[in-house]
Amino acid sequence: MKTRPAFNAIVHPAHRLQICSFLAAVKEGEFRPLREELGVSDSVLSKQLRILEEAGYVELRKAPVAGKGRVRTWITLTRSGKRALESHIAELHRMTRGALPVA
Repeated sequence: MKTRPAFNAIVHPAHRLQICSFLAAVKEGEFRPLREELGVSDSVLSKQLRILEEAGYVELRKAPVAGKGRVRTWITLTRSGKRALESHIAELHRMTRGALPVA
């Protein structure tokens, strides 16, 4: 089934679009490398992930780091998240068709 173009206000903000794009390329992403890729603080990434999680677009899995007293977080883009991202990108392509000069 082909993705139907639809603008998605949840996915559209730059950090969330970057998060979804990063996660679309991997089975599961870890918080720290994702934070470094985006160049944001823990709190900024946490806030954006919370919004995506509430929308059902990502799932978070936490596990303690043995002997470190810390917790590692892994993030997965859900099926719904993948569809939302694909649909949003398709809509951006549709919206910009003909808007860019041809070289």
